[in-house]
Amino acid sequence: MSMREERVRESLSTSSIEDVVVRGSKVVLRRKRLEDASDDYSWRTDDELARLDAASPLKMSFPEYVRYYGSTDSWSPWSRQLAIDTLDGNHIGNCMYYDIDTVRGETEIGIMIGDRHYWNRGYGTDAVRALLEHVFTTTDLRRVYLHTLEWNVRAQRSFLKSGFTRVKLTQRDGQTFVQMELWRGQWERYRRERFSGTSADGVGQAHSG
Repeated sequence: MSMREERVRESLSTSSIEDVVVRGSKVVLRRKRLEDASDDYSWRTDDELARLDAASPLKMSFPEYVRYYGSTDSWSPWSRQLAIDTLDGNHIGNCMYYDIDTVRGETEIGIMIGDRHYWNRGYGTDAVRALLEHVFTTTDLRRVYLHTLEWNVRAQRSFLKSGFTRVKLTQRDGQTFVQMELWRGQWERYRRERFSGTSADGVGQAHSG
């Protein structure tokens, strides 16, 4: 058994097989659980992370947050939130797809790597690729799009490396975002190229709504 296979096996023992939604080369995307509340609270109250997410830091107390967290066990059918774990089971962030429109065949995605130890190391890009793999192989959706802040050039470069293209600038709550998109056909071509060894790797972050 290779070292990578051993690491994946360890991750599955940490996150039960039933929880795992999709695996990438660096991360596992799994279902959210109550034990994530502590990490999520620390990230949502962080000023820098809130700025990257074009949001305000959370102000409620942790006990209040846990009560709220425990009451959200039935998620909307129009969105899905997943935890991002490393292969050895460390919870490092979250991602989601939401505003699912089955008529137009599209959804928006958002991602946050909350643990700074994993910034600039390819974990964000791998999480995006794993999320795209999940969306395009388990749904009939044809288009995935996102919004990232205009000044967040690092994120835009990462999404370009994952196959996204820039569409337009949009205004929301006084801030300027770059809308980016990826169609199913583009993803299929990009995926073939990546597995043939012709694409690069990177990291990034998208606004999560």
